[in-house]
Amino acid sequence: MTYELTPLKRMLLYSLFRFCAVLMFVFSLISTSSFAQPHLERISKAERSDGLGYVIRYHLSERVDSFMVIQPAPDLIQMELFAEDIDTSGIQIFEQQGKIQEVRLYNLENSYGVDIYLDSDVFVTSKAYLDQNGVDILLALTKADPYEVDVFTQQFLAKTWYLGIDPDEALKIESVPAPVLDPDADYNQVRDKLKFDTIVIDAGHGGHDPGTIGYGKRAQEKDVVLDIALKLGGYVNQYLPDVKVIYTREDDTFVELEERGRIANRVEADLFVSIHADGWTSSKVYGSSVFFLGLNRSDRSLEIMKEENQIFKNHGGVIENFSEDDLLIYELAHSGIISTSERIAYMVEDQLRNRAGRKSRGVKQMGLVVLYQASMPSILVEAGFLTNPSDQRFLTSEYGQAIIASAIFRAIRDYKVEYENTETFSPISNQEE
Repeated sequence: MTYELTPLKRMLLYSLFRFCAVLMFVFSLISTSSFAQPHLERISKAERSDGLGYVIRYHLSERVDSFMVIQPAPDLIQMELFAEDIDTSGIQIFEQQGKIQEVRLYNLENSYGVDIYLDSDVFVTSKAYLDQNGVDILLALTKADPYEVDVFTQQFLAKTWYLGIDPDEALKIESVPAPVLDPDADYNQVRDKLKFDTIVIDAGHGGHDPGTIGYGKRAQEKDVVLDIALKLGGYVNQYLPDVKVIYTREDDTFVELEERGRIANRVEADLFVSIHADGWTSSKVYGSSVFFLGLNRSDRSLEIMKEENQIFKNHGGVIENFSEDDLLIYELAHSGIISTSERIAYMVEDQLRNRAGRKSRGVKQMGLVVLYQASMPSILVEAGFLTNPSDQRFLTSEYGQAIIASAIFRAIRDYKVEYENTETFSPISNQEE
């Protein structure tokens, strides 16, 4: 018996075969391409042949799903490469100096973040596109005048790659072996007195003194720093229950600058931390700084010193100047305290930069009255610039304040461990020659 296909059945069967072939082809593309793990082998840079800027190339083994570029500040370009998993093992990055100062990489859950920091005298706009090979990504940096760059960057809000950091996870205390103490009773008694058990947290300004007024008049320094101070104190209470927290103010009240340090002296604090938010005439300035007491005669330092040392008396706006002679006498008499303050300042700066992802404006010395009055290690933290739109959004957000507070806390915690594990005193046996 011979079975013949009708023309209609023959056409349907042919269509089914074609559909299966196409389906198998698509599946092979997906299995060999889309599911392949991209390997970011190298990031290179070169000057453009037209002399109008620079090109940064991301050398990839496979094409990523997508990518984006933003430029939230004249000296900061941020890129995000989207892929399920990007292999960066053995990655090579061009020498970071000159016009391009630094490249930071962030391995995120479903993407890869890149921060590119430019030299302050470089003014470019940025654009990213695929290379002709369809795999590598090119970042074109085109030279422009400062005003054009400033306008271009105002449309972007900086990416906070560290949003993946859980503040509670960041606050977990790693186990630290207890120091081995001499069993001598007198020595143990001395050691007990050397424990780090009291900290004074000072929220700057307050009351009739608002401090820095934020961008667009949307925030006041006195409110922002109080929120950060209270969060910091809460972390200390929760994770370091053996440390007593004293606030110079817990609400919207004004406390004289000299009185803030005297509060720390009266309670015999082991550390004094004053929290502030910075401001500047240009909205593009951003980042955090940490100060400790000392002589610094730079123009910017003197301006900040004059601003923060203004003491508004109830009877009028009297400004008391802080002389360098007073500061020099203090430095000679308290060199050990200043040295320790510098150490803590760098610990805080490291946490703000590496844990909180803040742009660091460095650790600096300055003759601030609020630090001068305290007779123990003391630092002043400028958490960011309220006059910068991006910094203001971060500092006024619940999450941003938690990240800043947790970064300062981690430095305090590490200093406490270092402080108590340092054998400042050791028993001496009396022996006759």
